[in-house]
Amino acid sequence: MLKRPFGVSTHLYHGQRLSRDHLIEIAAHGFESVELFATRTHFDYHNPAAVADLQQWLADAGLELHGIHAPVADSFVGGRWGKPLTLASIDPEARALAVAEAERALHIARRIPAKVLVAHLGLARSQNPSPGDNSRDAARRSIEELCQAATPLGVRIAVEVIPNELSRVASLVHFVEEDLEAADVGVCLDFGHAHMDGDLLDAIEAVSGHLITTHVHDNHGRADDHLVPFDGTIDWPAAMTAVQKVGYDQTLLLEIAAHGSPKETLHKAQRARQRIERLLAD
Repeated sequence: MLKRPFGVSTHLYHGQRLSRDHLIEIAAHGFESVELFATRTHFDYHNPAAVADLQQWLADAGLELHGIHAPVADSFVGGRWGKPLTLASIDPEARALAVAEAERALHIARRIPAKVLVAHLGLARSQNPSPGDNSRDAARRSIEELCQAATPLGVRIAVEVIPNELSRVASLVHFVEEDLEAADVGVCLDFGHAHMDGDLLDAIEAVSGHLITTHVHDNHGRADDHLVPFDGTIDWPAAMTAVQKVGYDQTLLLEIAAHGSPKETLHKAQRARQRIERLLAD
C-alpha cells in the first residue's frame, strides 16, 4: 500500500518571517509537503526574489509545495490579524483587493508547482462580520475570477469550511454544485472548523464528492485552537474511518499552531501522524 502523504502548513510559523530553517525543520520531522500561508508579514508573495528563495528552500528541504492559502488579512503581527480581506465583500473595492491579493499569491505557482489554492469565503463569526462581508453572490464572482487565473497554472481552487453561514459544509456543497459555473472547484475540509460547527463525521460524508484537500487539527469544540491531533476532543479513529469510507487518499495537511515551540509542536505532530497512520492501516 502506498504511504499517504502528510504535510504541514506554514501557519505553524505564522508570526515569523518564513525562512529556510523552518522548512528544514518540517522536513526533519518526516513530512513531505507544505502549504504556504500567504500573509505578507509572514511571506512576501509580492516579491519575486522571495518566491525564488522559497523555491530553493523547498529543494534544499526536499519538500513539495502542496498548496497556497490565499491571504485573509494584510498582516499578522504579535498574534493579531491586520485588516481583513474578504472575497465575499459587496464593496467593489474591498472585493477587488481580496481577489488581487489572492491572484498575487497564486502567481507563486508560475514558478513553483502547487496543487491547490485554499480560499475563505467571507469572514468567520468570531470576526463579527457585517452582512456585506459575506455575500454569496460576491463570493461566486470572486471564485470564478480566481479559477480563470488558476486553471492555466494547473491549480485547483479549494473553498474552505470555516465558521460562518456561507462556509458551513452544506452551504459550501450547494455553492460548489449550484452557484458556480466553474466546474473544477473543490472543498478544503478543515477538521477543526467542522468539529466546532457540528458533526465532523457528517461533514466528511457531505463533502466527499468535492473533497480535494484538508486542514487537519484539533480543538475542544469551542475555540479554534489549531491543536495537534489527539490534543482536543475530535474522535480521530472515527474520523479516519470516515475518511477511508469516502475514498479520500490524498494529502492530510496539518494546520497546527505552535503550543510551546514550533519544534516541540512538530515532535507532537510527528507522533500524531504515526497514530493516524496506524488507524488508517487497521
